[in-house]
Amino acid sequence: MHLFFSVGEPSGDQHAAHLIRALQHRVPGLKVSGLGGPAMEVAGCDVIYPLTNLAVMGIFRVLPLLSKFYSVFRQARAHLQKHKPDAVILIDFPGFNWHIAKAAKSLGIPVYYFMPPQMWAWGGWRIHKLKRTVDHVLSGLQFETEWYAKQNVAVTNVGHPFFDEVAHHPLDQAFIREWKPSHGRSIALLPGSRGHEVTHNWPRLLEAARLLNDRFDDLTFFVASYKEKQKQWCSEEFVKTGGGLRMNFFVGRTPEIIDLADCAMVVSGSVALELLARRTPYVTFYSCSKLTHWIGRQVIDVAHFSLPNLMASRRVFPELLFSGESPTAGVQLADALTPWLASPAVLNAKLDELDAIRREVVQTGAMSRTADVILKLLGNRANGNQDSSAAA
Repeated sequence: MHLFFSVGEPSGDQHAAHLIRALQHRVPGLKVSGLGGPAMEVAGCDVIYPLTNLAVMGIFRVLPLLSKFYSVFRQARAHLQKHKPDAVILIDFPGFNWHIAKAAKSLGIPVYYFMPPQMWAWGGWRIHKLKRTVDHVLSGLQFETEWYAKQNVAVTNVGHPFFDEVAHHPLDQAFIREWKPSHGRSIALLPGSRGHEVTHNWPRLLEAARLLNDRFDDLTFFVASYKEKQKQWCSEEFVKTGGGLRMNFFVGRTPEIIDLADCAMVVSGSVALELLARRTPYVTFYSCSKLTHWIGRQVIDVAHFSLPNLMASRRVFPELLFSGESPTAGVQLADALTPWLASPAVLNAKLDELDAIRREVVQTGAMSRTADVILKLLGNRANGNQDSSAAA
């Protein structure tokens, strides 16, 4: 059996790596190729192009890369034509993955979308494109599954892989014991995984940290970076702006930092699910240009942008949206976190809300279910049963 993956986000790279291992466990000798990142390569995937290196958000960051994306697409299409894999598995990254799906369908290769586009939030008109190019959706969220089912899309709720990763990721307890302050509170700062996110948002997080440090004298800050060069840049900016805080920088320690933190300030993303699973309250924010913000207001139809808030159908955790320069961004972030730090009772009440959501939505086994569904769908095709339209 030969499966082809197309993955464009760093978080998707991790999910794909775990899914590949789950599939390999069930299918000895499985061949895996595709577009992705280093985690997939370690898991045994023949990565024909490191697509996660092109992970950007916003139309104005995508435009300069269009020729590169087209070149990668042509390479992937040629690979599909030559090797004819048994299935193509897409993970997120819809702007590019639509083209991979179309190419696969033209070759008669089934397409399964794991962690599908958030059409329930914006771009719902694209559902017709998905129906034409995707055979089955593997959804990680119950409300998302229900939305796709209402659109008559073949969909199965497999659960969100982040909860698997949290459950199966052994924390380095020695690291936590070493770095957990003996007194005072710990604040996690997560500036994002994409390079442009970090350079744009770290100054805002740093300003907020300085304001909080002025308000409370017992805070220690921990910065969780995705790459070494991002850590280095954040550290240098910290020194350039005067240093002076109890600030620690790490790479590859996001789970431990989330676990030891009393609360966090984070750039919006799927890491919010790990914060939920590890029981760490957070303030999240998203930054964009004024034009992107205006366009977004025309097409986005969703009450919240943080997944735990969407799961709860209410704003449990503060969300801040910044457009343009947003000179008060640091102040707004600090103000959002201040009530929790000023009152243990307020923070404990937030933890109670968090626990209620965890009991309702946190479940493990997503990767096992996803692997089983993929193999069942392929088995149905092999047996001549092309009808995979039943939603689960």
